[in-house]
Amino acid sequence: MAVARTENPGLSRFVLPIAGLIGLGLCGAGILVLLDRQGGPHLLASVYDLLGNSAGATALRNGSGDQVIAKILLAAIALAVGVGGIWLLFIGVGSLVSLLRPRWRDRILPWLFVGPALLLLAVFLVYPAAGTILRSFTDDHGQFTLRNYAVMTESDFTQILRNNAFWLIVGTGGSVVLGLIFAGLFDRIRREALAKTIVFLPLAISLVGASVIWGLVYAWQPAGQPQIGLLNAIVVGFGGQPIPWLTTSPINVFAEIVIMVWLQTGFAMVVLSAAIKGVSGEIIEAARLDGASERQVFLRVIVPMIRGSIITVATTIAIVTIKIFDIVYVTTGGRFNDDVVANRMFHEIFQFFDDGRGAALATLLFVAVLPVMYINLSNFRRQQRGA
Repeated sequence: MAVARTENPGLSRFVLPIAGLIGLGLCGAGILVLLDRQGGPHLLASVYDLLGNSAGATALRNGSGDQVIAKILLAAIALAVGVGGIWLLFIGVGSLVSLLRPRWRDRILPWLFVGPALLLLAVFLVYPAAGTILRSFTDDHGQFTLRNYAVMTESDFTQILRNNAFWLIVGTGGSVVLGLIFAGLFDRIRREALAKTIVFLPLAISLVGASVIWGLVYAWQPAGQPQIGLLNAIVVGFGGQPIPWLTTSPINVFAEIVIMVWLQTGFAMVVLSAAIKGVSGEIIEAARLDGASERQVFLRVIVPMIRGSIITVATTIAIVTIKIFDIVYVTTGGRFNDDVVANRMFHEIFQFFDDGRGAALATLLFVAVLPVMYINLSNFRRQQRGA
């Protein structure tokens, strides 16, 4: 004889929200443990107290004992809080929101999922940016001043701006043009994937790593000595004199830009290659039937049709080149008339300990990036309307 089971639907609706809130409470306790420098040993000592191991608990509190186990426990808590905290937030709070009326539920639920991301952006992006801008207008005593921006009136700042202009024009233009050429050429060869892989591989190297590699390529020794630098070895091999590429201005600026072009060409090639493959073959065939040469098909048909992708790639690379720092700092430190704004900002803050002037230069970089971002967003909206 079957026994009918009775369920309490009202109670079951609250089980998941309550469980989620309990989990969030545990995550909050875990965060408090992580904020305490001795949180791991203290927590493990409390566990030892519960188990009756008073000697082990006392040793942990005195800085000895099972410190390795305490560190493992702390790592486990960090993993649980980092991974499980967000999951419990969505489950627990989402279940609570689902109990509301449909009108309020539909309004609150989207913000539940977007809220954590917006909070992280506000804490780690908006707040530091606003603080940097405010710091650029204050002195060491917190008083309003414009003296920090006097760094832009110094004699060598014109050279710095000119170097940044070279980076923006030559670095961005060279990467986009080479990427477009490679994308068009590799689209016609048999080993397309292999060729693209070779060009794309440098992008996997960090800017610092690439600077070290090219530092060996540009290495210079006085005439008559063995040249360990590849480029000078070739020059000497053809009977020329070794050239100090990284210490001779303005050659060093363009030598550093070559490193950026070497890195970013692969990115431009991949994006533009995908855009070229999206061009209708019927349009290309129609242009060929009308008597257009392959060069005319590429320049007058394909390039205009992938204009949006070219702008996207160019603005993305432009943002990287405007705030370039790593390559200049690793190769020369900006000591040979090749300094840029970001490198100067670094020296103002960490060498001269002048946060105000450094914040002024950071604000200048922020303002310089804004037009590029606007062009990128405008292009994106135009592509969305055309889709």
